[in-house]
Amino acid sequence: MTTSTTRVTQASAVPALGTILGIWAHPDDEAYLSGGVMALARDSGSRVVCVTATRGELGTARPDEWPPERLAAARTGELARCLEVLGVTEHHWLGHRDGRCGDVRASDAVAELSATIARVRPDTVLTFGPDGITGHPDHRAVSAWATAAFHRAAPDSARLLYATFAARRAPRWSALNKSLGIFPAGLPVMTPAELLAVDLVLDENTAARKVRALAAQETQTGELIAVMGAERFTAWVGDESFVEQP
Repeated sequence: MTTSTTRVTQASAVPALGTILGIWAHPDDEAYLSGGVMALARDSGSRVVCVTATRGELGTARPDEWPPERLAAARTGELARCLEVLGVTEHHWLGHRDGRCGDVRASDAVAELSATIARVRPDTVLTFGPDGITGHPDHRAVSAWATAAFHRAAPDSARLLYATFAARRAPRWSALNKSLGIFPAGLPVMTPAELLAVDLVLDENTAARKVRALAAQETQTGELIAVMGAERFTAWVGDESFVEQP
C-alpha cells in the first residue's frame, strides 16, 4: 500500500508504488515514460497493468509503406514484445482509432476506465498530465479520461501521477528535443525536483532494459536509435519523472 507522502527517488523505493496501472494513448508511450518504473516494479514482485487506447496506426511518416491496417498489426506485436522485456503480463486495449480519441464520447471512455480501475484496484495510476507531454490530442484526451476515472473509481489511498520531465534535463536535452519536432513551443513541461513524486535516474541495467523494450517497437524507434546512437539514446530516455495530481 502506498501513501501520498511517498517520494520515489531510488529504485529501492519503487515497490512503495504498489500495484501500478498505466493508462496511455499509443504503443511506446508506456515504455518511453515509465519503462524503467514498470521493470523495477515487476522485479520487486509488484503487479503492473498497462492500458493502451489505440494501436497507433497513424504513427508513420511513410503511410504508403505503412498503411494503417499494416502498421496497427505491426505495432500490436511490437508492444507485446516490449512488455515481455519489461516483465509486464497484463495488458488491455481500449480499441479507439489513432488520432481520434477526441471524438470518443468522454462518458463512455471514462466508464470503461472506471471499470478497469475498480477491477485492478491500483495503488498508483500513471498517465499523461493535461499537457500530454507532446501536446498530442490523443494524449490529452487520455489524461482527461484517466483523471476522471481515477476520481470516480480509485481506492481512497491511491495516487494519480502525471508524466513530466525533470527540470535538470533541460540544459542537456532542450536543443535535441527542439530538433526532433515533436514538442510544440512550451513543451515538454519541465518540473523542479522538489515537486516530483517520482524522480528516477535509471541504473545502467534498467536503462539498458528500457532501451531493449523501446527497440522492440522498431517502427517507432529504429531510425531514431540509429541516428542518435545507442549510448546517447539510452541517456536521453534514462530519466523518469512524475508529478502527483492533488
